[in-house]
Amino acid sequence: MPTQMMKAIRQYEFGGPDVLRYEDAPMPSLKAGEVLVRVHAVGLNPPDWYLREGYKSLPPEWQPQLDFPLILGTDVSGVVAAVADDVEGVFVGDTVYSVVRFPDGMFGESQAYAEYVSVPASHVAPKPAGIDHVHAAGAPMSLLTAWQFMVELGHDEPNPLQPNPHQPVPLEGRTVLVNGAAGGVGHFAVQLAKLKGAHVIAVASGKHEALLRELGADEFIDYTRTPPEDVVHDIDLVIDALGGPTTGRFLRTLKRGGALFPVYPLGFDGAEEATQLGVTVSTTQVRSNGAQLADIGRLLDDGTIQVVVDSVYPLTDSRKAHERAAQGHLQGKIVLTVA
Repeated sequence: MPTQMMKAIRQYEFGGPDVLRYEDAPMPSLKAGEVLVRVHAVGLNPPDWYLREGYKSLPPEWQPQLDFPLILGTDVSGVVAAVADDVEGVFVGDTVYSVVRFPDGMFGESQAYAEYVSVPASHVAPKPAGIDHVHAAGAPMSLLTAWQFMVELGHDEPNPLQPNPHQPVPLEGRTVLVNGAAGGVGHFAVQLAKLKGAHVIAVASGKHEALLRELGADEFIDYTRTPPEDVVHDIDLVIDALGGPTTGRFLRTLKRGGALFPVYPLGFDGAEEATQLGVTVSTTQVRSNGAQLADIGRLLDDGTIQVVVDSVYPLTDSRKAHERAAQGHLQGKIVLTVA
């Protein structure tokens, strides 16, 4: 029996956006516990371009040795086309959204830039009826990241980034600063902090101020004019959605007993200073969780949480979508549509 084919974005080497090719690829076959999703939209996330480049920012011992061709992508919204015999509670025709196999599939097993993707049934959740596929695809990884950092970790897997489990801190009545507030994780972090009763300070470039105030920010700092670490102090929690080597500059904005949560912790070298200041620094790795997406979906459905979409491209223009990502200064999420 001939192999069924689909369209997908594949790459045969690491590199820039120009390595992405729109071409025929074999349709995924279902394994036990999986469902096949006909993809309507795909949300882009930083792990997409990290993988496209070969995770070159990781230490050499962490860099993957991969087999080509690769298919990028983790976040999808679509319709269930088939289910494995042992799957219960998910049916053909269900409209769903998901973070596919993350982080277990972060080195090429998620494969969302395609017309069809196989997904563990435990990773799917009903798509919120109140939003379309484009907005649903923009939510999963970024919103789950903010949720697992700030509200509920949702798993007991060992933390690969630190010896102790990450623990969210109380938000009600606290002052929370969100750095990178206009981006994918950041704009959700602003909304969740406000929803949970925090006073929210958003840090982004000036063009994003109106949006972030609309999303719930009580104060706004344009980092292009004023370094936030020069003007704020006694903060309870900093969510640094950018992270990296510069995240340590926020330590002195925090009160003793406060916490710094860098979403991207690699490069942070301020552990000794944090201890001296009495500040907790903690991070975690976002993980696929269909049950959490189902719970959060209610907030998306009724508009309590909004998905901001920066730009939309057809799957055929994935190169252009990655070029847009490389320009930075995103306002929300980039999404691919699948015909």
